[in-house]
Amino acid sequence: METFEELDSWHRELRAQFPIVTADPSQVYLDSAATAQKPRAVLDTVQRYLTTANANAGRGTYTWANATTALVERTRTRVAAFLGDPDPGRPSAVHFTSGTTEGLRTVARDWLTELLRDGDEIIVPFADHQANALPWLEAQRLLAERGVRVRVRELPYDPASHDYDHRALPQLVTERTAFVAATHVHHVYGGDMNVHRIRAAVGPSVPICLDAAQSVGHLPVDVGALDVDFVVFSGHKAMALPGTGAVWARNTRGPAFRPGGWSGTPNTCGIASLEAALDWLDAAGPDRIQRWTGALATRLTDGLRGCDAYQVLGCQQSLAADSPVQRREGIVTLRHRAIPSNDLGFVLASHGLMVRADGHCQARAGESDSSVRVSLHVYNSPEEIDRLLAVLLTL
Repeated sequence: METFEELDSWHRELRAQFPIVTADPSQVYLDSAATAQKPRAVLDTVQRYLTTANANAGRGTYTWANATTALVERTRTRVAAFLGDPDPGRPSAVHFTSGTTEGLRTVARDWLTELLRDGDEIIVPFADHQANALPWLEAQRLLAERGVRVRVRELPYDPASHDYDHRALPQLVTERTAFVAATHVHHVYGGDMNVHRIRAAVGPSVPICLDAAQSVGHLPVDVGALDVDFVVFSGHKAMALPGTGAVWARNTRGPAFRPGGWSGTPNTCGIASLEAALDWLDAAGPDRIQRWTGALATRLTDGLRGCDAYQVLGCQQSLAADSPVQRREGIVTLRHRAIPSNDLGFVLASHGLMVRADGHCQARAGESDSSVRVSLHVYNSPEEIDRLLAVLLTL
């Protein structure tokens, strides 16, 4: 594995491409799980689109409209390729949304409600982000209004590893299990949730929908290897503009996914930014980005090791870079044992260290107390982690 020193020139070249990061070195952005910063290539692409080809897609036959329509369709193919779709377009499909939350709700309202029958059961993660819990409960409610009764079971967790409990899961699976929702990387604990074990537990025929908000743009995502049926993500967490996201649908288990209603005008600026962002990420190397952010997270947790004032959330064995239990990606969430997390967030902000300090939008079985989340990306540096540690260890 490449070291910080071996990746130094690669990192410096990439960091220099983020104007907001380089504009004021006194400010350190450590909240990339909320939204990622944008490289110059993405900003330039949006500017170029708006000044050379801005038009509605699929509504006209003139040059700008045709160029915009081509952009939308080209980006669908680009998303599928970025996700490792082995055969994009036959029968898989990509649909654009405003982000992960809308994408998951669209799958719930427009697809799951057509799939389920009276007496079916679905398995849902209630200790993940609420965006991956509430839509499935909404689908249950909508079906109940039609007289269709669906049982919602909780995806079990291992309290020690904060991973899904893959030994308990098979006991929940019955002949009426029709759907499973899961998360690729946990937005608080930072753990890879080992989705391949869910497929092994539920068998080959049950559709799985994956919340990939914290993985797409942060590490390699291969839908063929994951063997899931939906991958939903937010473009703004993958260096595109806000208000942009996508649903990739395999369309081999259950009905083909077709969002309901009239879609209206797509977010063409966002789609242009998404294509540019995926091109940038591919050139940078998602595998290298994953190694870099994972190493930064390890540097932080190693720095806190032995400091009894802090509790690092999540699997304790994953704090090591070579953990045999569960890989921790570039997210470290912690609490000070004496200082409330919101207060700690204000203290860090006063030192130019921008972190997330709250409850992190967790669903009903998630952490009930607030915490401080440090989430990293390719533009963060070892020196920034050292600055953060220097403040934390004085409190």
